Amino acid sequence: MTTHKAVATVAIRGKLALIDAPTVAPTGRQVCVHVEWTASTPLDLHQNDGGLLVTHPQILGDGIAGTVVETGPDVKNLAVGDKVFGFAFKENMQKAYQEYATVSETSLGKLPSEFSLQEAITLPNNTVTVFHAVTKDLGLPLEWPRLPSHTNPHADTPILIWGGASSCGQYALQILHAWGYTNLLATASPRHHEYLRSLGARHTFDYRDVDVASKIQRAVDNNTRTGPAVPFVLDCIASQQGSLTQIAGVAQKGTRVAALLPVIVRDATDDVAPEYAMNVQAAVDWAEGVEARGVRTHFYEDDVFFREHLQSSVVPELLATGIVKPNKQRIVEGATLLERAQAAMDLLRRKDVSGERLVWRVSDLEL
Repeated sequence: MTTHKAVATVAIRGKLALIDAPTVAPTGRQVCVHVEWTASTPLDLHQNDGGLLVTHPQILGDGIAGTVVETGPDVKNLAVGDKVFGFAFKENMQKAYQEYATVSETSLGKLPSEFSLQEAITLPNNTVTVFHAVTKDLGLPLEWPRLPSHTNPHADTPILIWGGASSCGQYALQILHAWGYTNLLATASPRHHEYLRSLGARHTFDYRDVDVASKIQRAVDNNTRTGPAVPFVLDCIASQQGSLTQIAGVAQKGTRVAALLPVIVRDATDDVAPEYAMNVQAAVDWAEGVEARGVRTHFYEDDVFFREHLQSSVVPELLATGIVKPNKQRIVEGATLLERAQAAMDLLRRKDVSGERLVWRVSDLEL
C-alpha cells in the first residue's frame, strides 16, 4: 500500500506532527480525492488542545476540497478529474489534513464552475450543521426543493442566531432567509452588523452589551404573539459564559435552544488547557420550560435524505444559484503542509479570527 503525508494531533496540547498515512483505494461508492484545500474549524482546536473525541495519533480536519483521482466500482455521480468539496469525519482515511482522502461520494459535491476550491471549502461543514440543527434540534422545516415563502408557518417567528458572524451563523442567516424566515436576529461585534443585515438579519445586537438580553426582547415585543418572545435560538458559540448565560436571559418557557457542542466551559489559551461539557441543559440555569439541546452534526446522516442528497446536490446548488455565498477567507501561508496546519491552529487558539474562515492549501502538488 502506498502512503502520503498527513498532519495529526499526537498529544493533548502538543504541536501537530507530520505522519505517513496509507493511501486507501476506494471501494463501493467511495472515491479517492487529492486534497488541495481545507478550512480550519474550532473542532480542530478542541481535538488538539482538549483531546475531544480523539485517539492519538489522529489526522485532523473535516472539510475537503480537491480533485477526484480514483473511484470505486459503484460510484454513480462522480468521475476522475471532478473538482469536489465536502464534509467527512468518521475515519482517518476521510480526514482533510492529508494529501489524499478516501470518502463516500455522498459526502462530496461537484464544484460549480464559477467558484474556486478555496471559496467552496468554507461551505460544507457549516451548511450541513445548519440543516441538521434547524431541522433536528429546533424542529423547523427546510424543505427541498424550497416551497414558496408564503407557505412557511414560522415566517415571522423570531429566531435568534447567537454568533451571527461565525461561519455557521452566516450560513444560518442566509439559509433561513432563503426559506422565508423573515424575523431573524443576530449577535456579533458591531463591525459585522451591516454585513449580517445584508444576509437576512432583521435586527443585530452587540453580544458584549451588558443589556443585550433585554434589548433582544424589546426588539421582538409583540402583544399579538403568544408564547415566548424568542421561541428559537441557534447558539453557534456554545460558550458557558460567552453565550449560554446571556441566552438564558432571553429564553422563556417554550423557548428551544440548540447549541453547537461542545459547551466551552473554559477556552484554550497558550498557557491554559480548555474545559468542555456536553450537557447544554445543565450548563446554565434556564427558566422552567426551556428546552436546551446540544447539536451533534456528526449524526446528520441519520436523516436518509440528508445522507444521500445534502452534500451531493443541495449544497452545490445553494452555492451555484447564489442562495448562499462563501465566507470571507483568510489564506494561511506556510512553506509546508505542517507549517500551514500549525499556523492555522495557533490562530484558532489565540482567537485571531473574526467573520472569516482560516483557509489553507493542503497538498503542494498541482494536478
